[in-house]
Amino acid sequence: MSDFSSWVSARQSRFEEVLMRLLPQADVLPQRLHAAMRYSVLEGGKRVRPLLAYAAGELAGATVERVEIAAAAVELIHAYSLVHDDMPCMDDDVLRRGKPTCHVEYDEATALLVGDALQSLAFQLLSEHRLSDDAAKQLQMVKLLAVASGSRGMAGGQAIDLASVGKQLALPELEQMHIYKTGALIRAAILLGAHCGTLHQAQLDQLDRYGKCVGLAFQVVDDVLDSEADTATLGKTAGKDADNDKPTYVTLLGVQAARKMAADLHGDALEALAGFGAEARRLRELADFIVMRKF
Repeated sequence: MSDFSSWVSARQSRFEEVLMRLLPQADVLPQRLHAAMRYSVLEGGKRVRPLLAYAAGELAGATVERVEIAAAAVELIHAYSLVHDDMPCMDDDVLRRGKPTCHVEYDEATALLVGDALQSLAFQLLSEHRLSDDAAKQLQMVKLLAVASGSRGMAGGQAIDLASVGKQLALPELEQMHIYKTGALIRAAILLGAHCGTLHQAQLDQLDRYGKCVGLAFQVVDDVLDSEADTATLGKTAGKDADNDKPTYVTLLGVQAARKMAADLHGDALEALAGFGAEARRLRELADFIVMRKF
């Protein structure tokens, strides 16, 4: 079995090819919109959500061809959220993944349509490819991503985030915001990957607990990095949340307590996988990566 870095590199490379194939080509009408979609999705990010989907799929004995379609659907939702979050009416940022944000490179109207089109494409992929031999199970997968993306998931978390500028949230309120905003799609990626294979409900529940823990840990570490790393390292504007007077785990707890919280969540995530054997190796390694990453 390959080491973790080799596994990550191979999966990232394969997934980039999948995205290049699934996204509309830039020379297809409307060319500008399709070019902007590809600009916003390709050659960017750590692909944490797809990696989690791949790892969960391996645990569940799923075929990689099914898992990568589910992973692509989640990543397209994630990419659309970044395009919209960066717009002037939201976080008003000019840098994402080390290059100009979509509305800067193109324009605001195009960026708005890019997000709309990426969201639609995500659900098109889930509905036009066979990801399960059970049609009812595949329909449940569509619902899972819809809930994770909507007002009780990512979009709702962003709404709470925007409404919280300048406010001091209590820790449970901050956690709830990020369970929606960041955690929902991470949990969805894991469960969608698992649903492409075969697991019992109790096992899916354990994976969901793992996903909740790594999702929160991801955000805690993100807040720490935002306060400590520079823009070149992050590939996005460093210190943006502090400049915008947004509540973060660092502003609420301080850096050291935030780091301890991430470590505790890491331990909880690994505990959730205790009932699995060696087949959960990649999920354990991804939990390590999420908490210990430097960018």
